[in-house]
Amino acid sequence: MSTASVTKGPHTHQVILEAAYSLFLEQGYAATSMRQIAGRAGRALGGIYNHFESKEAIFAELIIERHPFQQVLPIMLNTPANDIEQFVRKAARTMVYELGKRPDFIKLMFIEIVEFNGKNMPNMLAQVLPQALPLVKEFNKNRKILRPIPPFIFLRAFIGLFFSYYMTELLLANIPAALVQGNTLDHFVDIFLHGVLVNKELV
Repeated sequence: MSTASVTKGPHTHQVILEAAYSLFLEQGYAATSMRQIAGRAGRALGGIYNHFESKEAIFAELIIERHPFQQVLPIMLNTPANDIEQFVRKAARTMVYELGKRPDFIKLMFIEIVEFNGKNMPNMLAQVLPQALPLVKEFNKNRKILRPIPPFIFLRAFIGLFFSYYMTELLLANIPAALVQGNTLDHFVDIFLHGVLVNKELV
């Protein structure tokens, strides 16, 4: 096999992914056909099937390839902090900021939930969680001052709370400023770290 043939395969594979990705974002998953993907990629329809057996297979690869945590987690782990509270505050800001640069991922996740009922989530988590293990270790350094919560649950709560912050920011973008009452993200961080109940010792 020639060198040109070896390099052409991966290149075509990526061109197909890019074409499908743009079409899914523009018109949705259901409205996109393999023929349209082939046309956008500038490839023959039959050639598409040499790389992917179906449109579903294309999406399954995209949802993993375009997952923002592959970029976010290394940035979070390299965030300097003196203690766990400072780390959580800085990591939360980093995660929300990076998610804000990736509105495409929100659309992909809605496709995953609506069209596939979360079918690709286990495979996606299998790819992402190993990258999150260093973050779990970072939390474990502070076990003496943390409640006895399993590390995975702690990580899940952290990601879930700040992902929900980002989503509600999108949904409530036009609410009056008077209702916000301070930095919303700081309030979310405080809830994550300290809960919503007043410390009885301070009452």
